[in-house]
Amino acid sequence: MDETYIKIKGQWFYLYRAVDKSGETIDFMLSEKRDEAAARAFFTKAINASGKPEKVTIDKSGANNAALKSLNKNLKEKDSIEIRQIKYLNNVVEQDHRFIKRITKPMMGFKSFESFESAQATLSGIELHHMLRKNQHKNNETTSVFKQFYALAA
Repeated sequence: MDETYIKIKGQWFYLYRAVDKSGETIDFMLSEKRDEAAARAFFTKAINASGKPEKVTIDKSGANNAALKSLNKNLKEKDSIEIRQIKYLNNVVEQDHRFIKRITKPMMGFKSFESFESAQATLSGIELHHMLRKNQHKNNETTSVFKQFYALAA
């Protein structure tokens, strides 16, 4: 799990992203703040969508660590999430940020968008496209990326 910066109307926002060890996207969330509450909201969203992981690798962010510790307080000892703060193990998600940055950097931020919600919708489409390119769909062997995207967007 990691976060990256995205500029919206001249202000920096945080795109929280989680990928598994094979590089498949687990979840993402755009947030105005980078604090414990935002990190906890992201972890809760990701766990609700994909299930509770055994281990989570994060960078040295104190907010992410505090959020995971607060989630672990509500879990039993044997069900707690192992927190790993190892710089080099987080490279999978750091490399996965490149695709998002490659698309959003030429846009020079989201200057023309009226609201946070429209930027969030655009980033959701970018993330969806990235997931489809990584063959993260049920019928990925028999359906083209275009057809998968069209089916999900329609």
